[in-house]
Amino acid sequence: VHEGIDSTLALLSSELKNIKVKKNYDTQLPKIFCYPSELNQVFMNIISNAIQAVKENGEITISTKRLDEENIQISIRDNGVGMPNDVRDKIFDPFFTTKEIDQGTGLGMSITYGIVKKHKGDILVNSEPQKGSEFIITLPIHL
Repeated sequence: VHEGIDSTLALLSSELKNIKVKKNYDTQLPKIFCYPSELNQVFMNIISNAIQAVKENGEITISTKRLDEENIQISIRDNGVGMPNDVRDKIFDPFFTTKEIDQGTGLGMSITYGIVKKHKGDILVNSEPQKGSEFIITLPIHL
């Protein structure tokens, strides 16, 4: 999981120049059974959206921890623009986007949701306008 997050951050490094990234990794996080390229797509979609939400001089915090013998948790939090409840409630719907025409398909978060569910996991979103957003992903260690 940490390797996947780190490789995603490396791919996005040019977009992260004026954004502070904090990593709070659980050093005891076990390897999990997963489809790494798909989880990397989840990280890419969430972190890319966080970059757009914080603009310059923002902050993104990525935390991992083992919840219990069967599950791990990944949190990706930003201090960006946040979302009102009506937007937050629709972000996993296919073709829903808050971006300008020709700026997004509205599929990134729908795909993210599908990948997490395919891994028998769960994804929750906490967000408040002007206070940022947090995506909390729970994944089983074994599928």
